[in-house]
Amino acid sequence: MNINTQQIDAVNVIELAGDIDTKTAPDITQNVLSLVKPESQILIDMSRVEYMSSAGLRMLLSLYRTATAKDAKIALVGLSEDLQDTMSITGFLDFFKTFDSLEAGIKALK
Repeated sequence: MNINTQQIDAVNVIELAGDIDTKTAPDITQNVLSLVKPESQILIDMSRVEYMSSAGLRMLLSLYRTATAKDAKIALVGLSEDLQDTMSITGFLDFFKTFDSLEAGIKALK
């Protein structure tokens, strides 16, 4: 798993590349949680994530709860059709704003 972080127009953009599973979810959680500050804006680019296990869903739920508690905004971009299906069936899409492009996500969070 590769995790790249950058800031674009006050939005923290986290690009994930690789599979999200029990081995990688803790590292992702640690990296992203360190960026969740009161009223922060976080966009997670998942366009290069091909597989996400239930550990990935738990990680997203943890991030959502932490962000909500701190009045931070968190959104997802680049979900593959498989990830969208999984998140839709499990109800996770109800928790996150999702966008097709990085630009749309950044614009919406600002």
